[in-house]
Amino acid sequence: AYPSLYEGFGLPVVEAMACGAPVVTSGSTALRDTAGDAALLVDPLDTDAIAVALRRALEDDGLAVALRARGLAHAARFTWDQTATGMIESWRTALAA
Repeated sequence: AYPSLYEGFGLPVVEAMACGAPVVTSGSTALRDTAGDAALLVDPLDTDAIAVALRRALEDDGLAVALRARGLAHAARFTWDQTATGMIESWRTALAA
């Protein structure tokens, strides 16, 4: 569970997915884009919604299996080479401005 209020990217979410953990995370920050359809998204200020999502991830075996599979596939898209290339491009863009 990673119900962050402010997030730039969300590496902990990708790391959890890469480990095969079903993920519950914020749907109102950049984590929505980081997680894609491989996590349960919640309002990070809504404790009831967080509790419901956690219960679903823990008690619904079919959902947990699906989240694990989607999470592993989704996390595999994020490589260190891709990250480094993206950072270099963003620096080039910033320096050119």
